[in-house]
Amino acid sequence: METKQFKAESKRLLDLMINSIYTHREIFLRELISNASDAIDKIYYKALTDDSLSFEKDNYYIKVVLDKENRILRIIDTGIGMTKEELDDNLGVIAKSGSLKFKKETELKDGYDIIGQFGVGFYSAFLVSDDVTVISRAVGSDEAYKWQSKGVEGYTIEKCEKESFGTEIILKIKENTEDESFDEYLDEYRIKNIIKKYSDFIRYPIKMDISSSRLKEGSENEYETIIEEQTINSMVPIWRKNKNELTKEDYDNFYSEKHYGFDKPIKHIHISVDGAVSYNAILFIPERTPFDFYTKEYEKGLELYSNGVMIMNKCPDLLPDYFGFVKGIVDSEDLSLNISREILQHDRQLKLIAKNIKTKIKNELESILKNERDKFEEFYKSFGRQLKYGIYSDFGANKEVLQDLLMFYSSKEKKMVTLGEYVSRMTEEQKFIYYAAGESIERIEKLPQTELLLDKGYEILYFTDDIDEFAIKTIMNYKDKQFKSVSSGDLGIESDENDETSDTNKNENKDLFENMKNNLLNKVKDVRASKRLKNHPVCLANDGEVSIEMEKILNSMPDNQNIKADKILEININHPVFESLKEAFKADKDKFNLYTDILYNQALLIEGLSISDPVEFTNNICKIMK
Repeated sequence: METKQFKAESKRLLDLMINSIYTHREIFLRELISNASDAIDKIYYKALTDDSLSFEKDNYYIKVVLDKENRILRIIDTGIGMTKEELDDNLGVIAKSGSLKFKKETELKDGYDIIGQFGVGFYSAFLVSDDVTVISRAVGSDEAYKWQSKGVEGYTIEKCEKESFGTEIILKIKENTEDESFDEYLDEYRIKNIIKKYSDFIRYPIKMDISSSRLKEGSENEYETIIEEQTINSMVPIWRKNKNELTKEDYDNFYSEKHYGFDKPIKHIHISVDGAVSYNAILFIPERTPFDFYTKEYEKGLELYSNGVMIMNKCPDLLPDYFGFVKGIVDSEDLSLNISREILQHDRQLKLIAKNIKTKIKNELESILKNERDKFEEFYKSFGRQLKYGIYSDFGANKEVLQDLLMFYSSKEKKMVTLGEYVSRMTEEQKFIYYAAGESIERIEKLPQTELLLDKGYEILYFTDDIDEFAIKTIMNYKDKQFKSVSSGDLGIESDENDETSDTNKNENKDLFENMKNNLLNKVKDVRASKRLKNHPVCLANDGEVSIEMEKILNSMPDNQNIKADKILEININHPVFESLKEAFKADKDKFNLYTDILYNQALLIEGLSISDPVEFTNNICKIMK
């Protein structure tokens, strides 16, 4: 029998494809099953125009058969089959797709789409096989033919026997090597998992003989192995079903079956779009963060399907990073795929889908915030930090999308509030949105810097996440209202006429403050009388863009750059301590220096900053107790 040679360019392409195009060997099964599905689709198309053909869907299926002993894997379909000429033409010329040719000839725009458009998927069989045999009989023909090849050395075609039309692909699985085990492609459980992973939503049944154990009839402890033919795939994907037919339980079950998480989603979004780009999608907003969500190892992305065949397990381009917590799938027939169907080209269709998905997620979150506040607050506990990172990253490019979803604890409401709710309660004379940053709500409530604002009845937002202040500085202003820290050097509040921190009092204590500043050389930028303190003797304020809380966060990072905020030591001149300070300034310089050091270190401790010499500080406290 004559061995036909692949064309020279086909030889090179076959070698390239086996070694380069596919990154995962398991892909071969997806490709062969997709081709089998195409073969059945072609009968469906023919039946639309050929009265001699009838299409009863129940009669069409794909079967996968394992013969572990002989290292044989078979993929059998009841599709349209191939003539001798078609075997030679389709399988003898690599990258010539019979499916693509059929699609162009029929020019069908409705009904089922053809999956195999590149003509290389079949040859992925050589990733796992030493020898590939194809036995096929075309619909309407009494003759069957066998195509056989061991790879680049060529192929043979000869006449053979086959009872019914359709195609059978027989793979002789490679022997194991030192580097790789090919036995997995003869393992029933592994093959079943590959089918579920990539081909679960192929529209025709994919059948396998599955072995299981059961108790022998009449026996209490003796088991027997039985083999039953089972349909492995789900066939009809949930996202193509009518939304009205589905219940919340259906969506929750799908979430669980896809192993998206051990929690239950707080919301699902079912999208069906027909237009410039047609696609279906089901998205889930989870209840809790995965354990690795805030690590480098976490992979965001949606499962991507093309016509029911999984193309990518995680497609990151479909989700912006700030919505990376969303789980789900997207299925479209309009995507531009590369030759291996493994990597998506960054094209217009993908961008349109991603843009629409981003809008849908934002709208759904806003709806939950408005109509199901408790659910949103639970979601926010898990993923609020991610939204803030989304604002801070990309130089604030996404702040318009996300800022209305932010929430912070309110000093007035004693609960989480949005920026919009805060602004709606602002009085006419209030110029700024005030906030205080700290490790916890309890610590912030004790900050001396909040006294004046609370006394005036102003609402303060409490920032307890390390990202909060960075995100707010990126927003800069919300509805024309700027943000202002309670520790800011200037709170933007007009002084009362009788305020003792007037210019007269400042001048009276000018020398005292100057001496304190000199004693704290390089530790503070300035020392001055406080406008904000009522009951506390001392506090730190900051001057400039870097706040004291930001200093702590930045310097706790691995690449500590020793960034320092410009600190101002503020003294409450109405506090009894100030009288002692004034007396010491006049009569005892050593005591004055001692008081200055103690007040500065007290201010550091209030802010949660470490003091340079704790032993000296405790000794100084002991000195004033004598």
